[in-house]
Amino acid sequence: MTQPSATHPISDNLGPEVRDGHIGSHGSIAPGEIAVGVFIGRTSEFFDFFVYAIASVVVFPRLVFPYVDALTGTLYSFGIFALAFVVRPIGTAIFMAVDRAYGKGAKMITALFLLGTATVAIAFLPGYERIGIAAVWLLAIARMLQGIALGGTWDGLASLLALYAPKEKRGWYAMIPQLGAPAGLIVASALFAFFVGNLSAQDFFDWGWRYPFFVAFAINVVALFARLRMVSTPEYADMFANRELMPMRVFDTFRMEGRTVLIGAFAPLASFALFHMVTVFPLSWVFLFTSEEIARFLVIETVSAFFGLAAIVASGIIADRVGRRSLLIGTAVAIAAFSGFAPQLLDGGPVGETVFMVLGFILLGLSFGQSSGVVAAGFSKTYRYTGSAITSDLAWLFGAGFAPLAALLLSTEFGLLAAGGYLLSGAICTMLAVWLSARPAVKD
Repeated sequence: MTQPSATHPISDNLGPEVRDGHIGSHGSIAPGEIAVGVFIGRTSEFFDFFVYAIASVVVFPRLVFPYVDALTGTLYSFGIFALAFVVRPIGTAIFMAVDRAYGKGAKMITALFLLGTATVAIAFLPGYERIGIAAVWLLAIARMLQGIALGGTWDGLASLLALYAPKEKRGWYAMIPQLGAPAGLIVASALFAFFVGNLSAQDFFDWGWRYPFFVAFAINVVALFARLRMVSTPEYADMFANRELMPMRVFDTFRMEGRTVLIGAFAPLASFALFHMVTVFPLSWVFLFTSEEIARFLVIETVSAFFGLAAIVASGIIADRVGRRSLLIGTAVAIAAFSGFAPQLLDGGPVGETVFMVLGFILLGLSFGQSSGVVAAGFSKTYRYTGSAITSDLAWLFGAGFAPLAALLLSTEFGLLAAGGYLLSGAICTMLAVWLSARPAVKD
């Protein structure tokens, strides 16, 4: 599993030939064609993300940490889960250097090969009972390799899509990459629900859980070809030549655009905190502290993700009418209100769980659909590509990397209300970051 990318810079500081969807002598770029590549790539990333996340709750505590109780094993598992987010900025620095030296094609092939290898390695992971503590180290190493590889999968396609979107439909095109989140969750949850619900416990833990990781590898191969097809286009090469997608040194980007990077990393915290509050955390709570069948809850999660998908689409329509900043602040306020009561619904049985999940996914879709492009628009053209990649890395690290671990630890020590407090802190960070943004390149 990997953690997905936050998407994209959008800038009005472009010439009319770019704003209107044209570039030099190469004619026009169809945003719809770019959107296909973006959607496939993001769905692949999020599918990997959720396959690993679900396994972190259902599989790894028993397979890798059987020597401790279930709660402690899950906390340990979430600790390893966070490693990919921690090392991902290192991967970005490494693969930006590869990009500068050998080109984007070489970077994408190398990064996705590493990602696929690490993912398949997890599928073959022996348990603690067979190799002892080495199972922990192997899982941690594979997880870190996934994070490093994810640093190299930043392709700039979401940036290209946003730059070529018609001005009156920027919110609409901004939400397209985000559709990969519910799409990836739907497939991952449905796969695990099928295996959990139709296999004996022994068969599932022996071999059933491994199949989604093989599927993840296959999807990565498809995503690789979809991305390479776009990267090899004359339009993409022209954007590179015009420095719109030029990889810069990470240190130089921080030196020149550090404030924009940090504000951009904190702006989506409300949606990223909610992201784990309605996906990974409730799965762990239900699995550990209720009598709900895990297969049934995975079905609830799958159905709720469809509501999230519809809400992401709605976010594009709303943003083009009221502005992305207005929508982001409004949803942050709604998430803050949601945090005050909703987590306690997880103790309300199937009805309470369903209400929590559906409401949560609707809010998540509205906020997540537009959360990534508002502040990142402040990057100058020279540093847009690398700055957006770093912003993505830090946003997921701050907002999501330790979220399942923190939420589960807080809720077990102080009750579910404390998990709501964690969500509230993310909403406050979003409102502050948007308010502090001093370079609103996007004119709502």
